[in-house]
Amino acid sequence: MAVNEQNEILELIKNFSSPLNYNLHEIAIILAAGHGKRIKSQKSKMLHKIWGVPTVERVFNACRNGIKDINIILVVGIKAKDVIGILGKREAASFAYQASQNGTGHAVQVALKNIDNKNFDGIVYVLPGDMGLIDSGTMQNFRKEFIRTKSDMLVLTGIFSGQTAENSYGRIIRVKSEDENGNPSEKDFGRVIEIMEHKDILSLPENEPYRVKYNNRTYSFSKKELIENNEFNSGVYAFDYKKLIELVHSIESNNVQKEIYITDLISLFNKKGYTISAVSPHEQYVVMGFNNKSVLREMEAVARKTVYEKVKDIIEIDDPDDFFIDESVVDNIIEMDKQNIPLDIYIGKGVYIGRGVNLNYSTALSKNVYVNGNVKFGKNVTVRSNVHLSCFPGQAIKIGERVEILSGNIIRGNVIIGDNTIIESSVTMTGNDEFPVIIGNNAIIRGTSYIFGSIVEDDVRIEHSVIIKKRVEKLIKRDGSVQQIKFYLPMPEGIDAIEDL
Repeated sequence: MAVNEQNEILELIKNFSSPLNYNLHEIAIILAAGHGKRIKSQKSKMLHKIWGVPTVERVFNACRNGIKDINIILVVGIKAKDVIGILGKREAASFAYQASQNGTGHAVQVALKNIDNKNFDGIVYVLPGDMGLIDSGTMQNFRKEFIRTKSDMLVLTGIFSGQTAENSYGRIIRVKSEDENGNPSEKDFGRVIEIMEHKDILSLPENEPYRVKYNNRTYSFSKKELIENNEFNSGVYAFDYKKLIELVHSIESNNVQKEIYITDLISLFNKKGYTISAVSPHEQYVVMGFNNKSVLREMEAVARKTVYEKVKDIIEIDDPDDFFIDESVVDNIIEMDKQNIPLDIYIGKGVYIGRGVNLNYSTALSKNVYVNGNVKFGKNVTVRSNVHLSCFPGQAIKIGERVEILSGNIIRGNVIIGDNTIIESSVTMTGNDEFPVIIGNNAIIRGTSYIFGSIVEDDVRIEHSVIIKKRVEKLIKRDGSVQQIKFYLPMPEGIDAIEDL
């Protein structure tokens, strides 16, 4: 990497890092420096989205929401500028730059440079930035377990549920109930001895036991026993900070890759007599990470199923395998349900509901409706198939009660639609900050019409017209009816550039 680019990254880190709050006694280190070559994408692995949110941001949110009073350090490297740009500046959160990827242990060493050793004494968590399904509840329980067990190091493990032959993860080797001489292990039972890679297990002799020492005792494992061990390392850890800082720089890179691995801390902690425990989460999917697109799709499917399970008995979703509802909208739906009033919300196949949308009672969104941004629905609104409703930050779409929006319409920007109004098919409406669109009550917009930055009063009917920055008044005719607007077109521009062939 060129010196100029490195300097640019360091300047970004300086500008986007906030000071750590040393009144808080917990720090999470999120490892987001790798590119992820196997994902085969120009985009950073950490910025691939699961249920609409980049994986690294999901890990960040899990830490911040699960452990309220926590500092966060994000280790960035390849694609550092992109990762920093997505996360932005956040309170009690800083960035650390791993210029060359020399392993997870090295990444932690880099992150620890951000901590003032004299001012901090607490818990340090380490998490991979691609574990996009980890949630606040898992982090909360992980923290409780670390404190409950009074461990010096805690490993979050997964339980492999597939066929043994398909399990290529590194195995967690724990202290047995008895050593090889039959003596009870007592308080050592269940402690973590080491993490053994799958390929190393396969290379063991068939008929010789694998012996390993722990706390001056020898424990024996058969090769079959190790292969069938289904507990694996997730890459999430908790440490006593003082013990971590004492040993982390002692990790050696005496491996084929010549990298510094955080898992080597296990043997260093054990040699010192420090306690290492392990715990598995309530939901196994939270420890999923990804190295390729197929696993990313699996994680997306898990996220969709999780959302569906939350709301399936509150609202009606036409196709559980084809919908998107932002998690903030899901939270609002759950809160509305607590009022014990039936919501009668219908979500058709392929519907997308993004962040900022406010649904209301008796909202019906038909097939392939797209809604995103600050869109507020009144009660009893029906939106037919293939409608697009969206606005930029700072803008709003407000839809009144008993409104019907028919198929194929596009409504964008600052728009207000009054009560009892019908927007028929093939209508486009756009309002910007200076010129919003305001449609009154009981109006009808129909035909191939385009409305930009205009005000349409109550009871007006517009058909096959182009209305740009106009006020359309409610004009009462002699017979008491309201004047209809049909085939209104503004004067053409650029007519001099057009000629007959």
